[in-house]
Amino acid sequence: MSDSLARLLDLLDLEQIEENIFRGRSPDETVQRVFGGQVAGQALVAAGRTVPSDRLVHSLHAYFIRPGDPSIPLVYTVDRVRDGRSFTTRRVTAIQHGKVIFTLSASFHHPEPGFEHADPMPDVPPPEQVRGNAERMAAATGAPLPPHYRDSPIDVRSVGAISIEAARDPALRTSRGQVWLRINGELPDDPLLHVCLVTYVSDLTLLDTVLVRHGVSWLDGRTSGASLDHAMWFHRPFRADQWLLYVLDSPVAYGARGLARGEMFTANGDLVVSVVQEGLVRATPKPSPEG
Repeated sequence: MSDSLARLLDLLDLEQIEENIFRGRSPDETVQRVFGGQVAGQALVAAGRTVPSDRLVHSLHAYFIRPGDPSIPLVYTVDRVRDGRSFTTRRVTAIQHGKVIFTLSASFHHPEPGFEHADPMPDVPPPEQVRGNAERMAAATGAPLPPHYRDSPIDVRSVGAISIEAARDPALRTSRGQVWLRINGELPDDPLLHVCLVTYVSDLTLLDTVLVRHGVSWLDGRTSGASLDHAMWFHRPFRADQWLLYVLDSPVAYGARGLARGEMFTANGDLVVSVVQEGLVRATPKPSPEG
């Protein structure tokens, strides 16, 4: 197991400080705000620690209320809303500086038989034929990437253009995309861990569909954004250390907000996760030539 993966797993291994109260931390105190996927993943860990292991999470709905401060711990409180015969519901609140920064509601379901159908996976090149995003970003910028890109425990490979490429070539701009991703390294069999890791990575490329469509990039010095809310549905079991195809689209952007949707398929074509997020995307105008 690589050091970067060990650090990610340690990040999701929350400290229980009291019944229904957990403490998490951030890995990088140099950034301005806590990564949204980290808070969502840690909150789901907190919820799952209070649920019997035979009940698997099937959905979550979350709101990002305030920016997280990476320099201090995050405190997660769990409200045991309901323990029914088939479903268990938990509500998690993340607190910093005495204020709520994030809320999550999650539902867990005891597996049972039922009807089955799913949309097919689109036809895309296999991950082995797609260059990694970190390599492409380094080529596009012509400069060394920050450590969290170079030594990431998550392998991300976009089939189409990444945002910095689309910013330079209008022909590449689209509101749809496909991304192969997986955790780099073998993971334990704990189903909750795999779900929490996919919750973490689900926030990595969602809003990029808005950026690519409009030819802007997080690296252009003008564009900034943040997750506003996040919803996920987990349909079937999967492993986060095996390739998943993240099929993305952005149907609308308006008023500095963009909506992004995603579906994750296993390499065998099973639809296992659905995701919807609205995010804040702001871009300062380019200076006029006269200015």
